[in-house]
Amino acid sequence: MAAMSLPPLSVLDLSPIVEGASAADALRHSLDLAQHAEAWGYRRYWVAEHHNMDGVASSATAVLIGHLAGGTKTIRVGSGGVMLPNHAPLVIAEQFGTLATLYPGRIDLGLGRAPGTDRLTMRALRRHLDASDEEEGFPRDVMELQGYLDDPRADASPVRAIPGIGTKVPIWLLGSSLYSAQLAAHLGLPFAFASHFAPDLLLQALHVYREGYRPSAEWPKPHAMVGVNVVCADNDDEAALLFTSIQQRFLGMQRGKRGPLPRPIDPSQLESMWSPQEKVNVQRMLAASAVGSPASVQRQLASIVAQTAADELIVAGAVHEHAARLRSYELLAAAVAAEPPRLSATI
Repeated sequence: MAAMSLPPLSVLDLSPIVEGASAADALRHSLDLAQHAEAWGYRRYWVAEHHNMDGVASSATAVLIGHLAGGTKTIRVGSGGVMLPNHAPLVIAEQFGTLATLYPGRIDLGLGRAPGTDRLTMRALRRHLDASDEEEGFPRDVMELQGYLDDPRADASPVRAIPGIGTKVPIWLLGSSLYSAQLAAHLGLPFAFASHFAPDLLLQALHVYREGYRPSAEWPKPHAMVGVNVVCADNDDEAALLFTSIQQRFLGMQRGKRGPLPRPIDPSQLESMWSPQEKVNVQRMLAASAVGSPASVQRQLASIVAQTAADELIVAGAVHEHAARLRSYELLAAAVAAEPPRLSATI
């Protein structure tokens, strides 16, 4: 079987609040990981907007991006993503226009259309609960946001984003369905698929995106980023142990329970914790994962890339112990820099 080089790697960080630690610890660890990721050669460092979740500290996404960009020098920093329906496009344009003015050439704006929270929190965010206009409203908001960040035009709205206008912050569309893939193709924008937690439509969405792509000035060709979970350790058994934190979190999601990222447990204990159907559901949600030693992770990622032809991989690595999380990303970077892997497992 022919060897295959892996595409560039980026980091997706939800600033996980882990059992036994605080939000302050999570934010401090995010900056530390961003600084290490920059040194290890990762292309981007993205943080995601979530609200009212005990295990996530990245709710004020633009504020955290500014903190991370200020503590690094070269790595691109951005949102993966901002949930645009929660915000007025002008506000996001001003926030990211300010970031791009402070850190030129380093800011990405990934946009999602889900609320990223529950209905009560949606009300607290002043988001309308009527979704009947969502399919029309989201594209309209994306194009309005593009207008605020683009060069000024004679026929443009008198309302301007200052800072923002002329910064041309790169906009990405994020999604786990065919809708965002179609919209990204129509608008000629890069597309990131959230396969790290919802992989079911991954291949279909990438096909829709590439087949329907309309070239734009900034993006003459489609550019697809694929989300994967990666836990890399010195050996397969250690990685499997660390991965149980993510498995427990996804089991909690099945049961409608969210909280701090659990401590790892012996993998055999999971069998007494979940029902057969819950096990199937967790495994399905985590299908786009690579877990093991550097060589094992290499092979698993090569298989994912062979199936998806991903232009980039964005890696989520929720590991309970910060030192082990750093080690996972360090081993991954070193593995990708080594000779190309041989293809093996499938998602």
